[in-house]
Amino acid sequence: MVASALAVLAVAFIATSFTGVWSVPDLTVPPGAVYLDPLEYNVVGANYTQWRNSSLDGFNPTNTTPPFIQIFDPSFLQVLGPNPTIRLIASNPGFAFAHEAPIYVPDLNVVFFSSNGGGSLGYSGWYNNSVVGMINMTEVDMALASATGDINIQVQTLNLSDTVQMVNGGTGPYKGDLLFVTSGRALLPPSIVLVSPSPPYNTTVLLDNFYGRQFNSLNDIKVLPGTDIMFFTDPSYGWLNGFRPEPMLPSQVYRFDPSTGQVRVVADQFVHPNGIAFTPDGRTAFVTDTGMNSGLFGINQTLPTTIYQFDVDSVTQAFTNRRVFAYADSGLPDGIQLDTMGNIYSGCGEGTHVWNSEGTLIGKFFLNSTSAEMIFTKSGLVILNEEAIYLANIQAQGANLITY
Repeated sequence: MVASALAVLAVAFIATSFTGVWSVPDLTVPPGAVYLDPLEYNVVGANYTQWRNSSLDGFNPTNTTPPFIQIFDPSFLQVLGPNPTIRLIASNPGFAFAHEAPIYVPDLNVVFFSSNGGGSLGYSGWYNNSVVGMINMTEVDMALASATGDINIQVQTLNLSDTVQMVNGGTGPYKGDLLFVTSGRALLPPSIVLVSPSPPYNTTVLLDNFYGRQFNSLNDIKVLPGTDIMFFTDPSYGWLNGFRPEPMLPSQVYRFDPSTGQVRVVADQFVHPNGIAFTPDGRTAFVTDTGMNSGLFGINQTLPTTIYQFDVDSVTQAFTNRRVFAYADSGLPDGIQLDTMGNIYSGCGEGTHVWNSEGTLIGKFFLNSTSAEMIFTKSGLVILNEEAIYLANIQAQGANLITY
C-alpha cells in the first residue's frame, strides 16, 4: 500500500512548498515539508541544470525556500509527528555565536553552547577566546506561544575561568555539571573540564595532557552509557584554523576514566575525527570524519565527509569492526546525536541530516547554511546554525545523555 502510494506521490508531486496537509493513502506530508522520492532523481539526464559542483551546496531540486523539511523516506514522518515546524528562536547576524557544544539541562530548561572557535565570524583565534552562551527554553516556549512567526530570545554569555579556552564539544549533564572539551588556544592546552551550570560557574579541569604531551585540539565528547567513562575526539583543527601550534599527536579517539586517571587511544586512522556518539546500550559507537575541511588550508572534496560505525568491545571498550555508516552529501557531518528510535542526526552543510539505524538518509531539516550541532530538549530539536538558532518542533525524543 505504501509503495503504491509513493508511486502516485512521485508523479503528482513536484512541489516547492506546502500550504496545507497533503495526503495520499497511508502517507500524509505535513505543512512545511517536501517529499523527494529517490527514484525520481536516480537519473536526471545530460540536460539537467542543477548539477552540484560543490559538496558545500545543498540538494534542493524543488527550489523550496528554507527553512523547510525534506523527506526522503516515509519513516521520517515518525520522527516529525503530525505538525512539525522549524522556527528561528535567536539570531545575531555577523557573529557565529551558536556553533557547537550544546548541552541541555532539563532541571533549568536551558541549553548551553559555544561560539565558533577560530572560524569565520567567530572573532576568536590565537589571541582571543571563544564564548559560551545559554538560551532559556522556558522563555522560548512563552515567546513562541504568543507569536506566529520567528522570535529572537536574548542569549546570555557565561563568564568562565581562563582555564576554559575554545570550548568546542559538550555533553551531559555529568553528575550535575556541564562536561566540555576545549580545543585550547595558543600555548594553553586543550582539556576536559567540568563547569557548574549555575553562577559563578565553578570549573574543574579533569585532563589536559597525554602523558606530558598536549593534545591537538579536542573537538567532541560523549560518556559511554551506563558508565562514567568519557570518550573524546582530537583532530588538528586548532592548527588548521590558526589558533594552536602544529599538532604533536595523530588525530585519534581517546578513552578517559576519571576514576583511575587512565587515558588511552581506542580508534585511529582518521583524517579529522570530529563528532562522537553511542547507541543507548553502549554497544555501538559513531565517529564522524570531516577530512574534507582543513580550515585555512581549504577544502578537498575527495577526502571523507563520513560517519563511521564501530562495535565497542565489552571488555576493553576499544572501538572495533570499523565500517562506513553514511557519507554526507552536503557539507560535512559534524556533531552527532541519536534519538530513542535509533535514528542518527548530524549537522551538515545545509542543516541537520537524519539517517535511520541502517544508514539510510530519511530526511533533513533544511536551513541552507551550515549547522554544526543540535540537541534535543523538552521543546524539540534545537539546531545551532552559527549566526542563528532554530527550533524544530518534532515528535522524536533524544537519547538520554545524563550521567548521574
